[in-house]
Amino acid sequence: MAEPSSPLVFPESPGLSDRVPATPVSAARNGSARRPRQSPSAGSSGHSTPILPGTPGFGNRTPNYFKFTGGRAREAEPQAEGVFAQAPVEDPGSKTYVWGTNISIDDTREAMHLFFERFRESPEAVEAKYIQLLDQVIELEGRSLNIDAQNIFTYNEELYSQVVRYPLEVIPLFDMVVGDIARERRPDWNNHIQARIFNLKLSTNLRDLNPSDIEKLVSVKGMIIRCSSVIPEIKEAFFQCLMCGHFPEVTPVDRGRVNEPSKCANPACSAVNSMTMIHNRCTFTDKQIVRLQETPDAIPEGETPHTVSLLMHDKLVDAAKPGDRVEVTGVFRAMAVRVGPNQRTLKSLYKTYIDCLHVKKADKSRMQMHGGVEFDNNEIFLETDTSPAVYEAKINKLKELSKLPDIYQKLTRSLAPSIWELEDIKKGLLCQLFGGSTKKLSSGASFRGDINVLLVGDPGTSKSQLLQYVHKIAPRGIYTSGRGSSAVGLTAYVTKDPETRETVLESGALVLSDQGICCIDEFDKMSENARSMLHEVMEQQTVSVAKAGIIATLNARTSVLACANPSGSRYNARLSVIDNIQLPPTLLSRFDLIYLVLDKPDEQTDRRLARHLVALHYEDPEVELLEALDLPTIAAYITYARQRIHPKLSNEAAERLIEGYVNMRRRGNFPGSRKKVITATPRQLESLIRISEALARMRFSETVDECDTVEALRLLDVALQQSATDHSTGIIDMDLITTGVSASERTRRENVVSSVKVFIMDRIQAGSSLRITELFEDIRANVNQEMSLQDLKTALNTLMTEGFVSVLGDNVARS
Repeated sequence: MAEPSSPLVFPESPGLSDRVPATPVSAARNGSARRPRQSPSAGSSGHSTPILPGTPGFGNRTPNYFKFTGGRAREAEPQAEGVFAQAPVEDPGSKTYVWGTNISIDDTREAMHLFFERFRESPEAVEAKYIQLLDQVIELEGRSLNIDAQNIFTYNEELYSQVVRYPLEVIPLFDMVVGDIARERRPDWNNHIQARIFNLKLSTNLRDLNPSDIEKLVSVKGMIIRCSSVIPEIKEAFFQCLMCGHFPEVTPVDRGRVNEPSKCANPACSAVNSMTMIHNRCTFTDKQIVRLQETPDAIPEGETPHTVSLLMHDKLVDAAKPGDRVEVTGVFRAMAVRVGPNQRTLKSLYKTYIDCLHVKKADKSRMQMHGGVEFDNNEIFLETDTSPAVYEAKINKLKELSKLPDIYQKLTRSLAPSIWELEDIKKGLLCQLFGGSTKKLSSGASFRGDINVLLVGDPGTSKSQLLQYVHKIAPRGIYTSGRGSSAVGLTAYVTKDPETRETVLESGALVLSDQGICCIDEFDKMSENARSMLHEVMEQQTVSVAKAGIIATLNARTSVLACANPSGSRYNARLSVIDNIQLPPTLLSRFDLIYLVLDKPDEQTDRRLARHLVALHYEDPEVELLEALDLPTIAAYITYARQRIHPKLSNEAAERLIEGYVNMRRRGNFPGSRKKVITATPRQLESLIRISEALARMRFSETVDECDTVEALRLLDVALQQSATDHSTGIIDMDLITTGVSASERTRRENVVSSVKVFIMDRIQAGSSLRITELFEDIRANVNQEMSLQDLKTALNTLMTEGFVSVLGDNVARS
């Protein structure tokens, strides 16, 4: 797109949010580039006279009205500018209409008044819904009132049709009506309240927007992929004469252009071209250009996602971040494009965009991001504008749910109920969704609260389904595949803007998942470069970029949920996790929980699994009695816990964690042996703290109790017994995770090296050589130790690095 601060960007779009209510009989400006609509029939006598409509837009635009008096249509008389100018006394029998329609301004305003005063969500409601909401806005000194379009449709279908078809003319009337009612409720109220319409009956796909939707109210859903910086856009210019110092009247901006007065208005001066702009006395408004892209579920087969530009003003600026899934309500607009930046000639093709009126979270089944959207008192994302009583009822329902003694089991059953068993894995995923508390110390150190989980197992064990379910709930979850992800695609990449050709930094999957969960399928098939990018993200939770002159550090405060298949299609229990999935130990050690999902043949287990799968197809009533919570309830429950509950460790829980960690370390001590096996590291202790905090959040508890730490120890122990157990000794060995080699295997290799070294000293004299195959046969015949040819070659490589022997082809010589 063009330079954001340039007049070329949306030159005729002052913005929806900058609109100022005009009087119902306002002057229409000339010079519009838009073709005037056909005027309605004015009656049996006479006909209306065409009047050029005003400039499109809500900013400094005057709505297109005309007055019909005595069988002749005439232009409405101009009124003095002002936010709350009073309508003049009109001639008897005269009416003001929206240009090109038979919509009466007076009738529409009357219908709006009745809607505000009479609409109630339930017959038992004592006061009208929007009167209550308006009282809240007045009390909080707000600047906008969200109006549900579904409520307008329920009360008056004709009014709803007018809002959707003629938003540029009708929505300013809502502003006027809201202002009138606000002054009736509070006579000293002088602020301007904007009406923000949302929740239309029909939501349009981005690819279905066409020229017939131009200048109509539309609602689209998508994901934010790019946000520009905040752009100060001038609304009113203030000039001063350099010759005499005279200040003329404030100059309004006309279609994105500031018209400098050519002559001083002071009669005593009348200097020509002597004006200079006083910037600190001009009026500016915030503007932001956002790029919205179709969500994957809305893209037809074989198609690429469509995008559309959004224009946001004032309160809507920074309302959404890249990665947010939103539903946008606004006016679909078309803008003219100049042939060149220094030419006034316009191209015949127009570019389209949406002038935003309201932005809200698109999917209620998704939890909201932590630290972003507040749960209440939010003018933009408050989805239903519920009254305080309804809001308190929802919060009380969640609190009552948290007091259930079996809430932990209930949440476990509600997570992916179609997947049979795997309860411990589901509990680990629940802990990941709730997360721990992020801590920042006064010294500058910080501790992450996000939990990383890895699922490893055989094909057909529902790993990908678990990822998909978590992806549905995650606030800013991005689902990607390891095979189709590059290093820059996961983190950030530098590209050129297709219009300005400027170098811009685009966010990757991990950055778009900031404060959410990034789900990575086929983790084992990821390239080496992509894996190297994950080290910084999973521990420091940042992405550092230094390329094409751009040096930046981006936040990637995301939890990573990955699943991997064994390299040999089936998991080999005799090999370690690292050998099975071919992942570097440094990356594997950054996962808090590593679960093995294995397919073990068992007749009873197979029968129960088959019965469960068959029941899903014919909907066995017994399956429905599980009382699983629905997705919106789970999302609201997790959102409230992440935003409002910040548990702290109690003394009992802290002591239990210390004792549990010491016991885990004590498992590596063998009686009579000097060597110790590392069964736990400080990373496991930090994981225990995060899991304990997540378990406390499930109960809406502000303190981590001893029961939480006991369950956290059990969950971690279950995960380690699966992924970090040395099958030769039967104990947990963290060296399997951190190095890929167990302590017992390392000891065996050391013994092999020692035996080979002693045998070579006895058999081979200094300077002589021997074939490796002969050496192998002699060792097997004389050394009472199991040894393979590969073990011998590994031992010889070790001795060669020590300088004890030299290997030339198939011969080994003693140095």
